[in-house]
Amino acid sequence: MNKKNILMLFFFLNISSLLKSQVEEVSEPINIKTIIFKGENENDQFPIISIDENITLSFDDLNSNEEDYYYKIRHFNFDWKESELFKNEIFEGFDNVRILNYSNSFNTLQPYTHYELKFPNDKTRFLVSGNYMIEIYNSLEEIIFSRKFCVYDKKVITNVNVYRTQDMEFFKTHQSIQFSITPKNIIFREPEKRVKVSILKNYQWNSEIKNLKPQYIVNSKLEYKYDKESKFEGGNEYLFFDTKEIRSTTQNISYVNRSKLYETYLKIDNDRQFNNYTFNQDINGNFEIRTLNGSQNSKIEADYTWVHFSLASEKNFDKKSIYIYGKFNNYKLKEENKMYYNPSLELYEGVLLLKQGFYNYKYVSKTKNSLNKNKISGSHAITENDYLALIYYRDVGGKFDELIGFGKTNSFNLKN
Repeated sequence: MNKKNILMLFFFLNISSLLKSQVEEVSEPINIKTIIFKGENENDQFPIISIDENITLSFDDLNSNEEDYYYKIRHFNFDWKESELFKNEIFEGFDNVRILNYSNSFNTLQPYTHYELKFPNDKTRFLVSGNYMIEIYNSLEEIIFSRKFCVYDKKVITNVNVYRTQDMEFFKTHQSIQFSITPKNIIFREPEKRVKVSILKNYQWNSEIKNLKPQYIVNSKLEYKYDKESKFEGGNEYLFFDTKEIRSTTQNISYVNRSKLYETYLKIDNDRQFNNYTFNQDINGNFEIRTLNGSQNSKIEADYTWVHFSLASEKNFDKKSIYIYGKFNNYKLKEENKMYYNPSLELYEGVLLLKQGFYNYKYVSKTKNSLNKNKISGSHAITENDYLALIYYRDVGGKFDELIGFGKTNSFNLKN
């Protein structure tokens, strides 16, 4: 091969690499509700499992037609660009397999079909660690929705701590993450280049801080003692409501009406931006399905209710859109969770169809170019939050980024 051909090959290989873009989760259509994706730790908001542990994905289809749905699995590197591994290198078995476990709702006003998938199973078993995406398709091979998850092969011990930031400008509003990585069953080569870290607040991928390099290496332990570079807004505790008893009012529910479905009206919320911090026990944006009706098989006996939200505001924020935000909609900004201003009542109003249960939520604002999660709720350094540090490594000659461990902490243990 002459020099010109070598240069051309190098050029096309680089272009191909650049064209690989970071993948984003596909949001579900309006008939798909209550997507719950869990590993063996119930507190995780998305699965983080070892190769041998199990994952459960469940969702409801409000069309209630017992549609055929199929799942596919893809593997990604640290940066959520698809890896170059072949399917038979990623897992043993098959994907594009139909979900066979489904059942129809029982004794509910809103009919639905409940689907549930567990894996690894007799069709699919993981072979490698890393970032993954599960994609759900219909019988026409149209993608319905997708969700990220992580599979790890533990080779390190990760200790994570939360500190008040030392930057006085943000001392009252932000939290900084410091951590260390100790090799257990691995020898790091070029760790400054080959070890990658992703830090998430409350399991939200859109909060991610990454590309931090170790500041110190002491006896093979990697130390990350950043302050400014690893700081997060503390935010505020989530608001909440509970519809487990669909006919009755509970805390934060003003009243309930019955039409075709039950209508649940929450108490009016206020802007908390300038309020002092008040602790209330939340689940950091998550939700739990539960019902006191029927035999308490909430998977198929919990009903759906129209939940009405209202946020007091003396004026319409012309250049900002306000959204209802939580794990129940995968922290996405969509038309269905957008609020609209009612000038006669001086309220932003929104309504969502949600399955009975306990829900955390907050209000976020969006301009044309940016999302502000705390403009309405306020931000405090002492707010309770979960933090997750995911540790990746690609060895010399490696074809993909391994997920070699993770560390968790909670800001209850805030340090100064």
